[in-house]
Amino acid sequence: MLKGTAAALTTSLFTGRVRGANARIAVAHIGLGAMGSSNLNHAMKFPDEVQPVAVCDVYKPTLDKAVAAAAKGGHTVKAVRDFREVLADKSIDAVCVSTPDHWHAYMTIEACKAGKDVFVEKPASVYVEEGRLMVEAARKYKRVVQAGTMQRSGGYFRKAAELVKSGILGEVTFVHTWQSGMVKKQGWGRPTDGPVPEGLDWDLWLGPARKVPFNLNRWGVGVTTFPTFRYFWDYAGGAMTDWGVHLIDPAHQCFDEVMPTAISAMGSKFYVDDNTETPDSMMATFHYPKFLLTYESRTANPMPMFGQGAATSIHGTEATLVVRRGGCYLIPNNNSKVEALTFEKDAAMNPMNEPHWKNFIDCIKSREKPTSDIETCVRSSTACILANLSMRYQTRLDWDEKNWTVKQESVKPYLKPKYRAPWKLEV
Repeated sequence: MLKGTAAALTTSLFTGRVRGANARIAVAHIGLGAMGSSNLNHAMKFPDEVQPVAVCDVYKPTLDKAVAAAAKGGHTVKAVRDFREVLADKSIDAVCVSTPDHWHAYMTIEACKAGKDVFVEKPASVYVEEGRLMVEAARKYKRVVQAGTMQRSGGYFRKAAELVKSGILGEVTFVHTWQSGMVKKQGWGRPTDGPVPEGLDWDLWLGPARKVPFNLNRWGVGVTTFPTFRYFWDYAGGAMTDWGVHLIDPAHQCFDEVMPTAISAMGSKFYVDDNTETPDSMMATFHYPKFLLTYESRTANPMPMFGQGAATSIHGTEATLVVRRGGCYLIPNNNSKVEALTFEKDAAMNPMNEPHWKNFIDCIKSREKPTSDIETCVRSSTACILANLSMRYQTRLDWDEKNWTVKQESVKPYLKPKYRAPWKLEV
């Protein structure tokens, strides 16, 4: 389905709605936690082009902090508790969705329907079907939808794609991605279900997810820098969709967004003893048309590879390329005529987030395809979602690109979301 809808995206998406090239774009920020506050700060780096006009969050203390942050940046913004008020405001040109993952698809689609352009954090979605519908909505309503895979705007990742596409690696047959670290045995602990904190709309936070009692780890705010909701299947996909998207996406960028044809994964909580659900250790193998890609999540051992705790390595017959946020390295094979190359500590190549936002702003004005067009993130996110499904349901999955589904009938029901009433995902 995505392959067919891709043809609908031309070089220009102009609809005539956006103001003149010199007018400031009115942006509302939905979800002002760790990523949301970061995105607000990045957007405010372009005061001549972007005007933050509203901030929205279901937790009042977070909302108050966002209002203060905007004021510090010289902006007076409207504080909103319910995102539907933002979407109904016709004066708002674009929204930034930095909510927990289970809200990404619904808010993005509804924003497109409301005639707004969207910056949405990764992963694109929690379910495979959600991602397909996000692309469909972007095309149908002719919206610019930039995903938060900001590495694509970083100089090192652009250099990696340039080198791979040049053919300097020779024939590529293997790609490896990994992240490693050392978590505590007790993990995030086992807080009991309890009363909803003052100022939090827990029912709206849950939204389309099933109704459950409040639990500090499910919410995750204040538990750690990046909230622990990402370690519960109702809202996210653990390290696979958190780190994995950032690690696999560079391979998709280098190889023109091709999808794997088969996926097989295993994982478990071998070490961590807390009430979260996703694994602390995982291995996934992806069979692409011309190479194998492996993903390794190792959170109970910090040993780096190629000197890196997290990176993507692309292995060819002439050389290996390693890329991470801090550098890009070309390592020749023995007896290869390729020369070693190192790109790091380059002030011009380091930035990612601000160039990514600038690209979004420019594309809102030009109606051109953004660097991380939603379809690219949907593809990378879908590969990761499929790995989780392979692990959870203990089966190899064969991908049907034409119909955007898997061939295994037993797993097909898990590709589609089951939204809690009254929420419905409709394009």
